[in-house]
Amino acid sequence: MRDEYDFSKAKRAKDVPHLAKLQKAMRGKTRITIMLDDDVIEAFRKRAEAAGNGYQTEINRVLREYLAGGTLTLEALRRVIREELRAA
Repeated sequence: MRDEYDFSKAKRAKDVPHLAKLQKAMRGKTRITIMLDDDVIEAFRKRAEAAGNGYQTEINRVLREYLAGGTLTLEALRRVIREELRAA
């Protein structure tokens, strides 16, 4: 690797069509960095694998559910009981 790179002729992402398209698609989401306990991440990875999606998507879904009031439905209660029985 070079010690220095020349970015004087570089283009901004918004000026490169395929990068601009990616940026537009990502609107409504913000990249953040948070620290979570290892066991929490592992639990979400397992839930995500069972659901067939990514663990970050699963975390987002649970947070959204909580913000929406997080009311305990019969289906949610059944899901929790199944998860606890599998873990036992």
